[in-house]
Amino acid sequence: MNETRYKKTSNQLPGSIIKMHIKYSITFNKTNFVIELNKMPTATVKYLGGLRTECTHLQSGTVIHTDAPTDNHGKGEKFSPTDLVATAYASCMLSIIGIYCNEHGYHYEHGSAEVTKIMESNPRRIGKLVIEIDLRNNGWDETTIEKVKRAALACPVAKSVSEDIELEITFHV
Repeated sequence: MNETRYKKTSNQLPGSIIKMHIKYSITFNKTNFVIELNKMPTATVKYLGGLRTECTHLQSGTVIHTDAPTDNHGKGEKFSPTDLVATAYASCMLSIIGIYCNEHGYHYEHGSAEVTKIMESNPRRIGKLVIEIDLRNNGWDETTIEKVKRAALACPVAKSVSEDIELEITFHV
């Protein structure tokens, strides 16, 4: 499929008195035409030197620093970018469980996870994630447990990472 993307920023609408900043993107191909308004950046990332970055979440101002891992020329003193991907997977699962429980009136107070990231080479990438999720002591019956597991496994990060990453996910309930 041949697709072309055009992006433009308009600072003022014709005939307007108030100056407005509107960001939009137009995507079209032979069958589709889509306009997306107010597509604002989520974060900024600044290279600090020494294989480190500073990542700022624009809505909250929260800052995360990254460092290359020791097995890839870094000092390993902070999360590496691939550590963040691995951690985001478990964080997303726990958050989706919270949303699911809130929407369905289930008690959810206890949830934690441990994540092990295993790297591959040629090309260098995340090869496997081992995620241990502890959901004990929430008082759920077997039916609720199965529903909660299904919700967790369908989290947005799970749907976004490469299918080439091997997953080993264990729920302790």
